[in-house]
Amino acid sequence: MVCALGAAVCFGTASVLQAMAARAAARPEGTGSGVDAALFLRAVRQWRYVAGLGLDAVGFVLQIIALRHVPIYAVGAALAASLAVTAVVAARLLGVRLSRLEWGAVAVVCAGLLMLGLASGEEGHGVGTLALKLGLLAVAGLVLLVGAVAGRLPEGSRALVLGLAAGTGFGVVEVAVRLIDSLSLRELRNPALYALLLGGAAAFLLLTSALERGSVTAATAGLVLGETVGPALVGVAWLGDRPREGLAWLAVTGFAVAVAGALALSRFGEPKEP
Repeated sequence: MVCALGAAVCFGTASVLQAMAARAAARPEGTGSGVDAALFLRAVRQWRYVAGLGLDAVGFVLQIIALRHVPIYAVGAALAASLAVTAVVAARLLGVRLSRLEWGAVAVVCAGLLMLGLASGEEGHGVGTLALKLGLLAVAGLVLLVGAVAGRLPEGSRALVLGLAAGTGFGVVEVAVRLIDSLSLRELRNPALYALLLGGAAAFLLLTSALERGSVTAATAGLVLGETVGPALVGVAWLGDRPREGLAWLAVTGFAVAVAGALALSRFGEPKEP
């Protein structure tokens, strides 16, 4: 859980740095698509975006360590704290003023994580079926398709939808990590490996586009929802993730409270243009 929370700090801070770089690299006419590789190439030339990628890399390593020791639902909910981190860092770097409701939502997220940390057991030992692995690959491809059309949505919903699609891509990565046994050549025949690569790449492109315009916290809220709910259900239903004996109610409550806090931040946290 410490590694999962460390990953949340890395991802939340990286979101703000990447948002600053993406907005600086944006062109007024835009592209009309949520999958904007040219925007990524422009943004990556800025030190803030590179620093954000570095934090993402550290966070990913911490996330893998966490996924090997605690259930997916616990890691996913811990990563929901990245939204609280994003809000606090945005207040510092983007000059965003957080209301009492937003500070309250940050506290709610932390309370949910505390309950979840107390209730979480060890990770499940399910290996996953071939159908699950192929399904992950299909979802990763769908993420790209959604991103290609989401760029044409109204600005109010664009960041949230792109963030949700990006979160789904990162959720694919979370589940795929559990379905890959090693880095041996044998894994080249494992569809989960390609789902991880495609889902991760698509998620990075979509998240960069989501942060180009609109609310940093709204984009990150979609990201959090996409990478928590679906993977948590997969972990429980197919991979054997379970809470500690007699504490299932606390795990469910903690997960729900953490996600509710994230949704509250999505509703009230609307950063102004720097």
